[in-house]
Amino acid sequence: MSATPRSEKAARDERAVRPAGRFRRMFDRLASSQQDLESEELQEDTQSSGCTRICDCDDRAIVRVTGTLRTVTLRPRAGVPALEAELFDGTAPLDVVWLGRRSIVGIEPGRRLIASGRISMSHGRRVLFNPKYELRPLGQE
Repeated sequence: MSATPRSEKAARDERAVRPAGRFRRMFDRLASSQQDLESEELQEDTQSSGCTRICDCDDRAIVRVTGTLRTVTLRPRAGVPALEAELFDGTAPLDVVWLGRRSIVGIEPGRRLIASGRISMSHGRRVLFNPKYELRPLGQE
């Protein structure tokens, strides 16, 4: 019977807790998909701008979120024009809806923005109706 001071599981757990070295981070980035890298970048942007992560937004909460617009569509709601966009911050999607609008200059797929308002849930998805918003400068995308 050999007595080892630490089990293999404890050693693995310790490695997982230790900060990764420069070589390990470089290897992880090379092994990651483009989508994973973009999600990670969006999450870092959310944290640095002081916004709430979309996955942490609760129903009826007033929030300030940031991310990239993945889709922008014109979809009437009850006969009223509505511009809908899907905002993604690397953690979860958020539907952003401007009622009574057919288009808004600068609201296009791939554009980054900061939006604020009250979150609601509709058909199991988070929705932000008529938010206040700031378009992020094009040079930062």
